[in-house]
Amino acid sequence: MSGVGLWIVVIATGVVCFVTKLLGHVVPQRWLAHPRLQRVNAFVPLALLSALVVAQSVVVHARIVIDHRLAGLCVAVAALWAKLPFLVVVVGAAVTSALVVHLAG
Repeated sequence: MSGVGLWIVVIATGVVCFVTKLLGHVVPQRWLAHPRLQRVNAFVPLALLSALVVAQSVVVHARIVIDHRLAGLCVAVAALWAKLPFLVVVVGAAVTSALVVHLAG
């Protein structure tokens, strides 16, 4: 992408973000207080964080890669599902990832 094209994308993204934020202030309060919208809004951070974790776990240079990170992610998901403490989730994922790298290499 050329320098001009990159600046166009950056400026357009900034404008879209500004307009989105401005629209958030214009929306009537009674719309935002609707119970269905409140339930949906509660899941937005979870969905965004999940998408980020999956993208960082299986994508390298716009290609899907199955490697040690996916093994660590699977262990972390299983530990979260079992409602283990967060420290156990993180250490379990890290140890699993390290073991897969060690055994594969």
